[in-house]
Amino acid sequence: MFDFMKKRGNKTDMPHDAEIDQHIDTVLLDYQVAGTSIAQMLTGLERNGNELTLELRLPEDSEPERIQSELGQLLKPYGIQVIHMNVRLQAAKKGAGHSLPKTTNAMPQSSDPQDEKAPITKGAPKQSDIAAHPRIRHIIVVASGKGGVGKSTTTVNIALALKQLGHRVGVLDADIYGPSVPSMLGVADKRPELENEQFVPIDAHGMAMLSIGSLLGQDNTPVAWRGPKATGALMQLFNQTNWPQLDYLVIDMPPGTGDIQLTLAQRIPVTGAVIVTTPQHIALLDAQKGIEMFNKTNIPVLGVVENMALHTCSNCNHTEAIFGTGGGERIAEQYHVPLLGQLPLASGIRAQVDSGTPSVLANDEFAEYYVNIAKNIESNIDKFAKPSDETRIF
Repeated sequence: MFDFMKKRGNKTDMPHDAEIDQHIDTVLLDYQVAGTSIAQMLTGLERNGNELTLELRLPEDSEPERIQSELGQLLKPYGIQVIHMNVRLQAAKKGAGHSLPKTTNAMPQSSDPQDEKAPITKGAPKQSDIAAHPRIRHIIVVASGKGGVGKSTTTVNIALALKQLGHRVGVLDADIYGPSVPSMLGVADKRPELENEQFVPIDAHGMAMLSIGSLLGQDNTPVAWRGPKATGALMQLFNQTNWPQLDYLVIDMPPGTGDIQLTLAQRIPVTGAVIVTTPQHIALLDAQKGIEMFNKTNIPVLGVVENMALHTCSNCNHTEAIFGTGGGERIAEQYHVPLLGQLPLASGIRAQVDSGTPSVLANDEFAEYYVNIAKNIESNIDKFAKPSDETRIF
């Protein structure tokens, strides 16, 4: 069912080999065919020394020879001398196609100096070039520069708060390597159905939810995929899901500013980003990197949520700023974005998501914090909305 789940050839990578593989993954992720990363067209990949074999499904009107030559130029600096391409051209009619095996040197010899051109590069798509989703009004990503700041807990509670305010809400768990949203929403044992080759989202307390964790089950096997396969998983979850009419799709992002974040910025029509941080100095440094990444990819930052701001002792009621004070305010002021809210460091918030009933759903003493954050998002988001394509019919 999933092309991105097919395995590479088995081999043990030495450090140098691992570095080469990482460069290969980056090139394949960035190289585009008809506006789509060629990494999404991979059905198999194997490297044997300085030779690379690619199994590909390409659009019928593509030019495999040109693609092969350009990939050869891009990969030669990383030691790849020969590229083998086994290509299946995908015809417009479902199921049609034919195989076209190809082999080429990465840089063919030529006596013409004009042939020694720089590698062909393609500009990355911009948010302004991405059409709005026909059934989703706003797509919000909840992100952080580092892990451990409570991003997923904040995501599910914000989503539930938006639903409580009367909106139609969906949740997409984009943390491919550490999906936790199904457990937090108490639906870890549910699996999505397939209908007309599309996933039907899982109903999670009235929200449409999908996660890679919903497909892989609850075993302890890690998702050990390189960048292109992880980003392929994200795009398949987004594109191959029959999302209902939604006012908000809230996406729980993995920590950092890597392949998944960049793919999302280039291929998913995002209305805006919510940055989650703690007051701790190191967390703020990483949050700044996240904001800078969204600024560079033309995704508006809707605001900052400062998590774990204050802790009140359950025995003596003494309140202490364990991770420091004012961090969220400073970063919001620095980047001229709103401080959407400050959340306490409380064992009750943790206990509720561990039990599959987040604070907003349980309507506990902390629910109001998340509802206020949702209201702040709601009051400012329309000015960032992407224009919809009124001529598109689904």
